[in-house]
Amino acid sequence: MPKGPTKEQLAAARGQTMPDIIAPNLKILFCGINPSLYSVVIGHHFGRPGNRFWLALYKAGITPRLYHPSEDASLLALGYGISNMAPRATARADELSKAEIQAGRLRLAAKIQQYRPKCLAFLGISAYRIAFAQPKAKIGPQPDWLGTPVWALPNPSGLNAHYQVSDLAEVYRWLMEATQ
Repeated sequence: MPKGPTKEQLAAARGQTMPDIIAPNLKILFCGINPSLYSVVIGHHFGRPGNRFWLALYKAGITPRLYHPSEDASLLALGYGISNMAPRATARADELSKAEIQAGRLRLAAKIQQYRPKCLAFLGISAYRIAFAQPKAKIGPQPDWLGTPVWALPNPSGLNAHYQVSDLAEVYRWLMEATQ
């Protein structure tokens, strides 16, 4: 029995979407670049075993314990949600076009206006730079957008070798402390 999704399941997930985990007035809405094929197959955000999102949240003190991707909806009870800049699932975020990322900004604007999170946290500085035409943006707080404080954070994907879990936890903790 395979441990994770089969090659056929992953291939079938290409281009599929994931529902947001969102509610009004969240403390932080985490915005990923787009869902992975693996996450779509299992039906949970940041589900790929190499993704460090859940471990970074825990080590930053955002969650009281290490959550499993299957518990992603339980973030709502803590005041956190998850959305994506681009809706279609890919094997790698670099498969998205700039136009898809920029179009995601419009979809995200509608969500911000409807749900009014207290903070929007982008998980991917490169996608943030493209979506907001801010090529020199650095990790950390960004200009408010639609009356909402915005942060750009490193992508927690295991493919992002620039940041180790301890580095991710440090910048995620910075976000948490700034939004309390």
